[in-house]
Amino acid sequence: MATIKVKQIKSKIGAPIDQKRTLEAIGLRKISQVVEVEDTPSMRGMIRKVHHLVTVVE
Repeated sequence: MATIKVKQIKSKIGAPIDQKRTLEAIGLRKISQVVEVEDTPSMRGMIRKVHHLVTVVE
């Protein structure tokens, strides 16, 4: 299956707890950290939920 690289660009400080947990579920812990995740509809939904804190790296 295809993969997506996701990079955290902003801090999770001040974000609601559900968004913090979403970042942890994606695998992001620090700013500028990049993780490679599978391109599934559920993962796309998690990325969309925290779109203001992350970016998709091509």
